[in-house]
Amino acid sequence: MGSFSEQHNWEGSSRAVWQIRICSYIAGMLATTEIIREAAQASRVQELLPRWREVPLYRESFARDASGLAGLPVITKREMRTGFPQNFLHSGHTLDELLAEQLVELEHTSGTSEDRLPVIFARGWWNAQEERALRLNRFVASVLDENPAARRATITSPACNGLTCPTVWMSQAQRTIGNALFVNLARIPFLIPEAEQQYMADEIADWAPPFLDLDPVHGVWFALFCERRGLRFPSLRFVLCSYEFVSVVHRRILERVFGVPVYNLYGSTETGHLLMENEAGETQPSYDTAFLEVADPDSGGIGSLIVTTLSNDYMPLLRYGIGDLAERHERSYGTDYVVHGRARDALRGAHGQRVTTWQVDQCFAGVNGVAHYQLRQNSSGEWRLRYVPESGGVDAGRLRAVMARLESLLEVSGTAEPVSTLVPEASGKFRLTCRTKE
Repeated sequence: MGSFSEQHNWEGSSRAVWQIRICSYIAGMLATTEIIREAAQASRVQELLPRWREVPLYRESFARDASGLAGLPVITKREMRTGFPQNFLHSGHTLDELLAEQLVELEHTSGTSEDRLPVIFARGWWNAQEERALRLNRFVASVLDENPAARRATITSPACNGLTCPTVWMSQAQRTIGNALFVNLARIPFLIPEAEQQYMADEIADWAPPFLDLDPVHGVWFALFCERRGLRFPSLRFVLCSYEFVSVVHRRILERVFGVPVYNLYGSTETGHLLMENEAGETQPSYDTAFLEVADPDSGGIGSLIVTTLSNDYMPLLRYGIGDLAERHERSYGTDYVVHGRARDALRGAHGQRVTTWQVDQCFAGVNGVAHYQLRQNSSGEWRLRYVPESGGVDAGRLRAVMARLESLLEVSGTAEPVSTLVPEASGKFRLTCRTKE
């Protein structure tokens, strides 16, 4: 027998070999699962084609090109709105009858980029597709398994939905829908009095939810209040961010204050939830909900996200341009996406190159002291950064570093200005980046 040192080295080497084998085995299993999911999705698309051909909105397009889904033109909200609802419903059905029979629900989009759009889906569809997406994250799935009727406290813009995000004062009972308690009644979080924030905190403490469902801007401002007051919520296991783009500055504050993982859930009212962030920070697609394409990618692989929904039979969207830019990563163990923000919010570099919201946001990585920001660029390419600082302000050196990164990205110098408030759009959502005509 060799010396202890030799035996120890052999055991360490053997253990390393087994660790490599185990990792390779897991990677292989994940890759196999991904292949199975993609094959099942392709089969589902073929199965749905005959039904889609009968939808009035797509009938002529299928008649012109019988090659299948790939031959259809991209649709927008304009096509969805024209002739609604008969452009989606099969002959013999009316929306009034479907509502009277309680077969469907009628919702409306938030109006982030255009006028609000009516959306039809089967009763129970929304909750089912959301849970599918949430369970793509194994930690979240385990929390849901432990809490079959998991409560959530939701803090979002009251303008996001006329039904579930009230715009006038309502009692707690009126703001409780199933297992969700909507605690926020203010459109601009920066103007909420501390007494009202305390009331929100008290409601959440009494509700004892295992997770918070947040609009990131509203959630961050509430989190900073909790930090000042030393408030914690022992029931919390994770924070779910949705409704709009989650900045690195938002995520940093939410993780610091609440002390639990923060995950991003991406989708829209008309499509359902399309992507869910897993424990490794990768954003994975919900294969049963939608088929995703990244159209016309640039040299960096960033293109327009095109969505074909697979589970809403009453209002199927085929090759729908959702209005966002995305980047698709195909890895040996699976596919994930990076959402770069809305196409209309993309900026321009000095040489005409597109600069996305995500690329701008990366300039704030590792920077403390910024609660929220907006970068506005005029038609000449000049830009101005307006930011809401945390109570302690932003370190001057770190702010200079952010400005240097932005100048390198946009190839134009800019200015920065601290402000106490940033105002949302008419939809109630905030834009991190935007172009102006000034």
